[in-house]
Amino acid sequence: QLQLVESGGGLVQPGGSLRLSCAASGSTLDYYVFGWFRQAPGKEREGVSCISSSGWRTKYGDSVKGRFTISRDNAKNTVYLQMDSLKPEDTAIYYCAATGSPICTLATSNWGPWGQGTQVTVSS
Repeated sequence: QLQLVESGGGLVQPGGSLRLSCAASGSTLDYYVFGWFRQAPGKEREGVSCISSSGWRTKYGDSVKGRFTISRDNAKNTVYLQMDSLKPEDTAIYYCAATGSPICTLATSNWGPWGQGTQVTVSS
C-alpha cells in the first residue's frame, strides 16, 4: 500500500525559497498522479499543483503560478515542490497526495493516500 511522507518545510523570510519532498513507499510511483495541497488556519484545503504519472503534464493554482514548480523522480520514489518568491500568504501546512486516476486536478476530492503534512511559515 502506498505511503507518503513529506519533508522540507520550515520558517523562511518573504522572498525566500523552500523545496518540499514527498517520499513514497510501498508501491511504485510510475502509475500515480501526484498533487500538492495546502491548508492555512481557518481556511479550506486548496490544491497547489499536480503532476501526471509521466511528469509531462503539470497544473498550478493561480496563486502560485510562476513561483512554484512541481517535479517527480520515479527512480527515487520522490515528488518535489520547489517554492520560490515565497509570500506570507503561502503560510500553511502542505500535504502530498496521490491518485490512481489519470487526471491531474487541483480539486481536493478523489485523492488518496495523503501524507501527514509539513508546516511552511513565511514571515520576517
